[in-house]
Amino acid sequence: MEIIIMLVIGLLVGIVAKFLMPGNDPGGFILTTLLGIAGSFVAGYLGRAAGWYAPGDPVSFIASVVGAILLLAIYRLVFRRHRV
Repeated sequence: MEIIIMLVIGLLVGIVAKFLMPGNDPGGFILTTLLGIAGSFVAGYLGRAAGWYAPGDPVSFIASVVGAILLLAIYRLVFRRHRV
């Protein structure tokens, strides 16, 4: 059940990350959403492993957004270099 919740939160995180970091993404909305889901998993795992927060804490959503924005920024950097 926790994985389904993280997927739904990841979807929301991907949408929020896209709104906070507008621009042309090589993959579009679907890839941005997938990066949001990945950011949610990574931030959730790292935050709980480090003891910064427990599952369900509101700060986990903020950490997930930050993780998704970082993944989106890295993705943009990598694919802009390959296109040139």
